Amino acid sequence: MADNKKIPVIGVTMGDPSGIGPEIILKSFYDTEISNSRIVVIGDFNIMKSAYDMLMISSFRLTRIKQMQDCTFGNTILNILDLDLMETSLLKTGKMNAVSGAAAFESLRIAIELAKNKDIDAIATAPLNKEAIHLAGHHYAGHTEILAELTNTDDYAMLLYDKKLSVIHVSTHISLLEAVSGLKRERIEKVIQLAEYSMKRLIGRSPAIAVAGLNPHAGENGLFGDEEIREIIPAIKNMKAKGFNVEGPVPPDTVFLKAVNGMYDIVVAMYHDQGHIPLKLLGFNTGVNITVGLPFIRTSVDHGTAFEIAWSGRAGEESMVQAIKLAVKMA
Repeated sequence: MADNKKIPVIGVTMGDPSGIGPEIILKSFYDTEISNSRIVVIGDFNIMKSAYDMLMISSFRLTRIKQMQDCTFGNTILNILDLDLMETSLLKTGKMNAVSGAAAFESLRIAIELAKNKDIDAIATAPLNKEAIHLAGHHYAGHTEILAELTNTDDYAMLLYDKKLSVIHVSTHISLLEAVSGLKRERIEKVIQLAEYSMKRLIGRSPAIAVAGLNPHAGENGLFGDEEIREIIPAIKNMKAKGFNVEGPVPPDTVFLKAVNGMYDIVVAMYHDQGHIPLKLLGFNTGVNITVGLPFIRTSVDHGTAFEIAWSGRAGEESMVQAIKLAVKMA
């Protein structure tokens, strides 16, 4: 189906139907740049129609399709690839449950198969709930780990992108103790390489890369820990020798400020919260989560299912809009 000579086809997963996913997907189609793209929602037609009716949308219509060949693209048509995932009577809006977790997982699994088969050019994902997919019997830490396993990808990383700040993570969904004890030079080098490759596609040139220290003051020459000396500095020196524009380790209490002020295009963060906290502070509604290293492009909103406001019409679609636009741009 997908053809590089045409506008790329973006598969948007429904996410957890009990959360805000259906709503923000539909609201994103109000953006003319997105409605003029080739979008297909992968999920459940009846769930999407219920959200459509709740929002009282009249400017475009939903079309139920059963296979990608049936898509008809247009700025007043939103295609829904109907996987017939659940009865609407089983939907518990704003509440975590196994049925919704199973639906979210299956939407993603089918999207991955479509991307692997080149039926779609990229995936943009609405949020799922980790506890809900666990209740459904799928024991993954999140989207990133599902994508990696179902594509047999070993070298991957989470990149958070915003116009103000971009970060990529050496480790994500593991404990802080594991993040420190498992820090290795080889992994740091791979993430620097992924940062270079990904940012080239995003900004059109080789990026200036900063590597954050792990310890306060980047270890202060071993005074506050020797991880910088043992693992981080050797990785940076090796990548510099290979021609990468990389500096560090930069003390983590200043590196993000320097990046926001234009000194660096991306920061390599050592663990989940080191990168997530500054990004979410600056771009909670506009940041996009990108899984890099996969055989296809995957972008996502950088927030959760927001059960507390789900199915109320109050959810903001800004991050979903940016995720879809970025998927189109990268594809």
